[in-house]
Amino acid sequence: MEITLQAVLAQVMLGLNNGVFYALLSLGLAVIFGLLNIVNFAHGALYMLGAFVALLGYSYLGPLIGMPDFQMNYWAALVVVPLVVGGLGILLERTLLRRLYKVDHLYGLLLTFGVALIIQGFFTNYFNVSGTPYDAKPEILNGVVNLGFMVFPKYRLWAIVVSLAVCFGTWFVIERTKLGAYLRAGTENPDLVRAFGINVPLMVTLTYGYGVALAAFAGVVAAPIYSVSPVMGAEMIIVVFAVVVIGGMGSIMGAIVSGLLLGMVEGLTKVVYPPASGTVIFLIMVLVLLVKPAGLFGREN
Repeated sequence: MEITLQAVLAQVMLGLNNGVFYALLSLGLAVIFGLLNIVNFAHGALYMLGAFVALLGYSYLGPLIGMPDFQMNYWAALVVVPLVVGGLGILLERTLLRRLYKVDHLYGLLLTFGVALIIQGFFTNYFNVSGTPYDAKPEILNGVVNLGFMVFPKYRLWAIVVSLAVCFGTWFVIERTKLGAYLRAGTENPDLVRAFGINVPLMVTLTYGYGVALAAFAGVVAAPIYSVSPVMGAEMIIVVFAVVVIGGMGSIMGAIVSGLLLGMVEGLTKVVYPPASGTVIFLIMVLVLLVKPAGLFGREN
């Protein structure tokens, strides 16, 4: 089969569309691990929860509050859902995870894995595993855009733009602002930071909540593209962990760049050799670990 430049560019764009979700989820994991040293295995379930909260707000919130015609629209969901799910993350950190900071990382991983199973099991009992469509996509984002080499859906282009903006905005805040300096210092030397009058436990809690909110935001943006399903997080989290390992555990820029590049590599593989598209990321992970165990952007201990 002849491979045309147009087909390659089209797959790169579709791969980039997947890549921004890899980047958003990897970024949330990197923020939580890099600043708090928690391996958050519940991240995929919280991504799924974000999509479901948006779906429930659109389809069921009105009847629940006695206003049958009321619906939480897409724009409101982009703001409200990350706040709601991020609040749940704060509750999780304050009640459970805080007890595990001084013990081995394995305990945190097992706890968050259990939380993921509980969340996934709850929604599996009430919703179709094959997926439920989320029809709240705004009218302005319907239709397509002619990119010259392909006709691309407006919503997918919007998903790429808004996800990139959130990713690089988060990187800028953590790496280039005074707030980010406080966050990094608070995890490396909390006693010193407390001496300056900063509430380190509150800062840790809010950081975890923000990492969770990023997963929920990704869920809302992904909901109109993919069917909202109880297993959508479980299908994504394994790939996302591979992306984080490739970029370097805890590396903010590594999570963003690796997510975007690996999404495009996955898309290109579908053109060159489709059977390998599901495993190419894991193959790259093995190669990276053999050459640079700390990841492409990670720091050797």
